[in-house]
Amino acid sequence: MRKQNTGIGQVTLNFLRKLSELKVQSGKLKDVELFLYLEEKLPKDIKLPKNFKTRVFLPKYKRDDLIRKIWWENYLLPKKIKEDKCDVFLSLYQSATIIKDAKHIMLVHDIIPKLFPKYLNNLRKKIYQMLVHSAIKKADKIISISHRTEKDLIQHLSIDAAKISVAYIDVDEIYKKEVLEKESQRVLRKYKLKPGYILAGGGLEVRKNIKGVLEAYKILQEKYGQAGWVPKLAVYGKLMPELAPLVTDAEKIANELGIKKNVKLLDCVPQNDLPVLYKNASVFVYPSFYEGFGMPVLEAMNQGTPVLTSKTSSLPEVGSDAVLYCDPEKSDDIAAVIRNILNNNHIKAALSLKGKERATHFSWNKFVGKVMNIIKGLS
Repeated sequence: MRKQNTGIGQVTLNFLRKLSELKVQSGKLKDVELFLYLEEKLPKDIKLPKNFKTRVFLPKYKRDDLIRKIWWENYLLPKKIKEDKCDVFLSLYQSATIIKDAKHIMLVHDIIPKLFPKYLNNLRKKIYQMLVHSAIKKADKIISISHRTEKDLIQHLSIDAAKISVAYIDVDEIYKKEVLEKESQRVLRKYKLKPGYILAGGGLEVRKNIKGVLEAYKILQEKYGQAGWVPKLAVYGKLMPELAPLVTDAEKIANELGIKKNVKLLDCVPQNDLPVLYKNASVFVYPSFYEGFGMPVLEAMNQGTPVLTSKTSSLPEVGSDAVLYCDPEKSDDIAAVIRNILNNNHIKAALSLKGKERATHFSWNKFVGKVMNIIKGLS
């Protein structure tokens, strides 16, 4: 485990936190020896019981690339599992790890590279994905984070449906806490924002469709900008040129559309600031083309922010009837739904209440409990 700020990293950290709480609260894991295989040390706030043993190791090869990733997942990790005589091994993300000496449960978030071949724009990436798909097929049990991913596994990798269980994840506890006024003032001052802006983000991958958001905002500006009720658009997410052509240059597009003066590009936002940004937004716009789950939607709902998202992939599973939907392929549809939310206080209030209620359906306790039951079933 590493890269704690990614969605997969957040799932891993929260799983470990709840697992350690389960041990403290109930003693259910008292007689079980657990090994954690890591690429870097855990955060200091995770206090593991004595029967948890950590193994932190990396290949001698120093460059942080797919070669080292394959080496760690495909060779070093199985070797350690064999040395520790594990009965069951749980992968908390889809990986290239194939286990022969223990039962293997793999948590699969998505198979995006299979669905969007543009992600495989060099030979190393293609080789790695071939190894991942092989490992998924050879796992004894698969846990999918959504029914959409479950269907993709069946349809595109020919996985037996009986081998898959669905367990919904949750978001970090920070999004569930009430935002204090003092904290709101600090964060808004930091990003030079006033409450009521339109918020978009979750990353600048092309798949996230920030281009569609910017085009929709251009439509709103052209039709209603003179009326003065169209708030500024704030976009969070870091541009990483090394991922081209899979990233959106939001600044370039905003300039080309002539809306730059009304668009605030926030770059990479620390997680501690995100609850405030959600809380003070009039609407969170997330018209992603595809998601394995869609954590930003659930993050915003926890803060009672009205959400507009796509009626595609897993997003309706997360939002249900607590959000409004758009066709992500049509910028005018995105603009129309944004306008509908901004101009109707009744809709905003209803979405806020429904979003908070819907968010309670997702729980780390439920997720960890389901995973532990699956482990027991294979032990």
